[in-house]
Amino acid sequence: DATNAHKELKRKTEKINEEKDVNGDDGWFWIVHKGIGAAFISIAVFGFLVRLAVSVHPYSGAGTPPKYGDFEAQRHWMEVTLHLPIKDWYNNTSSNDLSYWGLDYPPLTAYQSYFHGLFLRFFHPESVALFSSRGHESYLGKLLMRWTVLSSDALVFFPAVLYFVFVYLAGRKNSHKSEIAWHIAMILLNPCLILIDHGHFQYNCISLGLTIGAIASVLSNNDLTACFLFSLALNHKQMSLYFAPAFFSHLLGKCLRHPNPLLEVLKLGIVVLGTFSLIWWPYIHSKEAFLQVLSRLAPFERGIYEDYVANFWCTTSVLIKWKRLFTTPTLKILSLAATISTSLPSMVQQIWDPSKQGFLYGLFNSAFSFYLFSFQVHEKSILLPLLPASLLAIEEPFLHNWMTLYSLFSMFPLLVRDKLVLPYIALLALFSLLNRAAPIRSRGITETHSLRSFVTASFLLCALILHAVYLTMPAPHRYPFLYEALIMLLCFSQFVSLAVYTNAKQWMLLKRPILVHKEKKLL
Repeated sequence: DATNAHKELKRKTEKINEEKDVNGDDGWFWIVHKGIGAAFISIAVFGFLVRLAVSVHPYSGAGTPPKYGDFEAQRHWMEVTLHLPIKDWYNNTSSNDLSYWGLDYPPLTAYQSYFHGLFLRFFHPESVALFSSRGHESYLGKLLMRWTVLSSDALVFFPAVLYFVFVYLAGRKNSHKSEIAWHIAMILLNPCLILIDHGHFQYNCISLGLTIGAIASVLSNNDLTACFLFSLALNHKQMSLYFAPAFFSHLLGKCLRHPNPLLEVLKLGIVVLGTFSLIWWPYIHSKEAFLQVLSRLAPFERGIYEDYVANFWCTTSVLIKWKRLFTTPTLKILSLAATISTSLPSMVQQIWDPSKQGFLYGLFNSAFSFYLFSFQVHEKSILLPLLPASLLAIEEPFLHNWMTLYSLFSMFPLLVRDKLVLPYIALLALFSLLNRAAPIRSRGITETHSLRSFVTASFLLCALILHAVYLTMPAPHRYPFLYEALIMLLCFSQFVSLAVYTNAKQWMLLKRPILVHKEKKLL
């Protein structure tokens, strides 16, 4: 009996050790032992509660007439789409003053505003009444507006992440469950996206969710579905164009390796054109209507940059006064040339040797080229290159960590203006805690070089000092935006370093198949 009991105990111990080998012998074991599905639900519920907590704080333009901020812009679009015929949504009329938050996003955003407006009108008609609702800030109106973003997250972004996780998991047979659970948390609990959508107030979760769905479709070889979903993302926010070079080059590279490449390109083109035609149907009946909508999507009159965004044009304007030296048409050409030339190496690599890993790096490099060099970039646009960095969190933990920290820091002045310092600090602490709790294999290099450790510590110390100075010391009267400029310069230096690294890393993927081919020849 004693021998049998000893054998049974040994068998149970071995079973537990096997489970730990699969799930990961770390703090994530408790959340993954029931499976990835249960882990996702747990993390999603927690992520929803975090969003709910952030949404009780102020939003962009709260109590600051006459134009308020992004919150009022989104509410006003609901008002306009509810009360005006669809042909007038983008036109300047007596009932639609385009100078007061006129629609400047593609038609899918307008349709979303219409359906959200129906929701608000059902519960609180005064919040979307024509003309009289301008600047509406009642408690019920704000509550309903917040719920439209929360529901968008739950209905679009969360399912898209789940789709990506299962596709990604299928392609990584050696991944521990704890790594997958940590990866889910890193995507769903991204502090930048939560603060902008549920604090500042926007609907980035919809366009980014559609993009994640498109990425997952590419990774699972459902290219037609990918074209459909990415076309929806483009028609929700034109900034999704940041990812277009990566999608185009990867899918073209795959088509060129097909026995009948022209047929494959034609099928993808039909899906894209069909999706665009369906969404733009009310505006393609006349050239005038079509061009009017297009003109609203490209606000060149605002200049090449606004505020203090950590991209090339704004950062170098400290030395080169771009707006004074060049006309807007010239700056448009310069920014287009810079954006295309910096995205081209990544595109060439994917056309030459398309791969799923290269596609993820290509998304990051493409989005970063647009962020750093395109025309009229906002601080919030950093959410686009941050998305593929989050999707690469397991392979590139340092890239993800550094990118998240400096993306968050680059938006710090904006979030201070929105009075979101408390949720900023809380979400930064939560991210740091989750990052420290990463499974061992997802923490990056455990024994870093002393020089690298010193450099990263120095940059973090600079960021910490700038945080404290910005909050406690007024800027000199002569240089009222000195601190914003310093934050911009620091973040820009980090962004350029990361962009150089990821472009090099993408091209290094070419060496692997070449080495394998040479080894086979030698054998």
